[in-house]
Amino acid sequence: MGRTANTKSSSKTKRAIRDAEATKQQILDAAEVEFAKHGLFGARTEAIANSASVAPRMIYYYFQSKEGLYQAVLQRPATQFQQILEQLNLEQLPAPEALRIFLRTIIAYEISHRYRGMLLFQEANQNQGKYFQLTNWQQPIGYITQILEKGMQEGVFCKLDPYMTTLTIAGVCVFYANAYENLKHLTPDVELLSSQMIEQYTQAAINLVLKGVLSQ
Repeated sequence: MGRTANTKSSSKTKRAIRDAEATKQQILDAAEVEFAKHGLFGARTEAIANSASVAPRMIYYYFQSKEGLYQAVLQRPATQFQQILEQLNLEQLPAPEALRIFLRTIIAYEISHRYRGMLLFQEANQNQGKYFQLTNWQQPIGYITQILEKGMQEGVFCKLDPYMTTLTIAGVCVFYANAYENLKHLTPDVELLSSQMIEQYTQAAINLVLKGVLSQ
């Protein structure tokens, strides 16, 4: 009898934890879109709550404030980037192959999460990076620098400025997704988000970057 009661209690606790996590993710998803469109100051918690299908009080229950929610939204992609890159084990690969996989992975991620580029633009525009500096974005971005430095040490990459080259590569990774709403008007007869066009861009980016960094 006691075991049955304990089992039911444990099951309810696990379900509550899952439900709470699901609610938090719903709020984060809705907030990401709202903050990407309007920035921290223009976003409305009521709109976020409506989009997430939760009561406005739930935002404050989980995130304490609109600012707390905004910081969580900014941090989420940085954490996800870090987790994805750790799973790739890029440090175990030759530098050219690691760079090729990095480019393909990040371009695909950016295209799948196009609001996140808009979100970072709003942060730079409205807040001059005030909240961005509180995240750990430097860790996933640092993966590019590490690959470049490894390649130079191995002699397969030419001598270059690792930091400036990192910024250039980051731009290549995010431009296609971030600029889509403008780019689509340049070629209205081409579906830029089709799998074929995404692959063409990805391959062009890989070719361009590798030709720029390889020593031969």
